[in-house]
Amino acid sequence: MASTGKPAPQSGSGNMGAFHDKSKPTEVRLSNLTAAKAISDAIRTSLGPRGMDKMIQTSKGETIITNDGATILKSIQALHPAAKMLVDLSAAQDIEAGDGTTSVVVLAGSLLGAAEKMLEKGMHPTVIADAFMRASVKAVEFLTEISTPLDLNDKASLLRAATTSLNSKIVSQYSSTLAPIAVAAVTKLVTPTSTTVDLRDIRIVKKVGGTIEDTQLIDGVVLNQNVVVAAGGPTRIEKAKIGLIQFQLSAPKPDMDNTVVINDYRQMDKVIKEGRQYLLTICKKIKKANCNVLLIQKSILRDAVDDTSLNFLKRLNILVIKDVERDEIEFLSKSLGCKPIADIDAFTEDKLGYADLVEEVSESGAKVVKITGVKHKGRTVSILAMGSNSLVLEESERSLHDALCVVRCLVKKRALICGGGAPEIHVSRRLFNYAQSLKGMEAYCFQAYADALEVIPTTLAENAGLNPIAIVTELRNRHALGERTAGINVRKGLISNILEEDVVQPLLVSTSAIELSTETVCLLLKIDDYVQAR
Repeated sequence: MASTGKPAPQSGSGNMGAFHDKSKPTEVRLSNLTAAKAISDAIRTSLGPRGMDKMIQTSKGETIITNDGATILKSIQALHPAAKMLVDLSAAQDIEAGDGTTSVVVLAGSLLGAAEKMLEKGMHPTVIADAFMRASVKAVEFLTEISTPLDLNDKASLLRAATTSLNSKIVSQYSSTLAPIAVAAVTKLVTPTSTTVDLRDIRIVKKVGGTIEDTQLIDGVVLNQNVVVAAGGPTRIEKAKIGLIQFQLSAPKPDMDNTVVINDYRQMDKVIKEGRQYLLTICKKIKKANCNVLLIQKSILRDAVDDTSLNFLKRLNILVIKDVERDEIEFLSKSLGCKPIADIDAFTEDKLGYADLVEEVSESGAKVVKITGVKHKGRTVSILAMGSNSLVLEESERSLHDALCVVRCLVKKRALICGGGAPEIHVSRRLFNYAQSLKGMEAYCFQAYADALEVIPTTLAENAGLNPIAIVTELRNRHALGERTAGINVRKGLISNILEEDVVQPLLVSTSAIELSTETVCLLLKIDDYVQAR
């Protein structure tokens, strides 16, 4: 990137001679930088709304099509430790902000390239690392200056941020459907005092059928499982009293190591009769507690429910849903206001949840169980995601997750900045000007850091099929003329006021990307040897 008049090294650190390390640390450092940059280059083409998609074949033979940085890197089998650090960096950004997982790795790759050039000039790695950390603090400061404070009641701004996140996904044409769902889901969980939102309280249930436009936010709870109708039991119950059980409704079995041998048919009859009586007693106890909807946890030791007990439950007019996963129990008990019951003797009416209606309905060809009108509902949200096939459905879920994370970022740090490469160019310019006031090697490091930040607008232009040099030069000129919100409009292929295009992102996404990528680069720079553990 063009830079005018580099400051000459002066007193202090500038008087040091060129740093020449022993050959092994230099090789190790170079190996680390090369491996990490290779990972960065691999996903660089996926950045932005015009980014390319990757087709991933998993070890199980499944196919994933995505342009989500975290998903791509999770699937890459990185063998080099430095490459694994970049995979972990993307995962850290996913946890912290949920979006910007590609940007953070591309930025780290660019910073490593800048560091490599300075190492070749004979600068000490520690000097570079320390200057980069100071530059990242300044960069976050400059970003905060240009951010706009946000009120969570301003639904239009939340929608703009969620739509911007979805526009870079494969399912971008459905952003008008998915963005309002993401905003509504998070705002339902927010209280005036909350500083974050636990996304485990938002459950996305995927069903193949219909199109992404059929995705909806459910007022109540939607289940992954279907109603068991093998014995002809009910599929709709009004004024439901819901029991969530963790014990099995099937005859007891001996331990795996033991075998029971019965020679007499009368004994066999007795065993069957005892089994039926045992199940009948349990079913009667369930009915006695006035339960009419039964959710049964999945069991691995023996059948969660067998035909005999299903027959009894049908006669007692109890709706049965089996194979509830262990990790769903907490969400369901919180959503339905019921308590999980581990033993039949503890099955009492006070542990049940109450709802106006439990029914199995057909949504675009897929059967779905909906529980509506829940009496003591916890702060949870259910989203029913639809899609024509599993590939589209998986990508829709990932995109929805990113949109939810973007809205959550705005709850954590209530500020917005414009997108389209505008903040990176602004920070780059400010850092470059700030470097003029510094002395010695630190000034060079700050300039190199400022240049490295330009990788984001450059990549956005490249991926959109534009001339990156012309676009970034014009963008720099517009910012020099005081147009802070000038950014790359990839749809029209020119520089425009990016706020008028509604391209905005949370401040937290950009600040955490800069902080995390700088930390990782500094960590890699300070490594000078490998030690093989036994």
